[in-house]
Amino acid sequence: MEPPRIIEVSAGLVFRAGKLLITQRHAAAHLGGLWEFPGGKRESQETFEQCLARELREELGIEVRVGELFDTITHAYPERTVLLKFFRCELASGEPQPLDCAAVKWVNAAELAAHDFPVADAALLQKLVGAPELWRI
Repeated sequence: MEPPRIIEVSAGLVFRAGKLLITQRHAAAHLGGLWEFPGGKRESQETFEQCLARELREELGIEVRVGELFDTITHAYPERTVLLKFFRCELASGEPQPLDCAAVKWVNAAELAAHDFPVADAALLQKLVGAPELWRI
């Protein structure tokens, strides 16, 4: 049996006026209907930062300045393993539109718990809620 493949994903933590940008996965996608932080799979020739800038442009029609790495999580689902790198981002231009996702939403820390996220994001969600300084942007 071959080992599960590892999918490398870059995701953005985009804060604005005390709120964080989240996106909803298409119903037909893996983990469909769940909320997540915008981003996507890294192509072999790009850095995680380049991947994130490209994905946010394609998925949401926005330009961001990718900042520091906030967290790295590896999670094994039955069918695949994901390596997730979460970067703080600054919105440089554009207003997020659901170009390649089901929905976009700005939420505050208290509202995060009302949204269903993939299991892989559980530790990150706790970290975000426990860091009020992040939300003061």
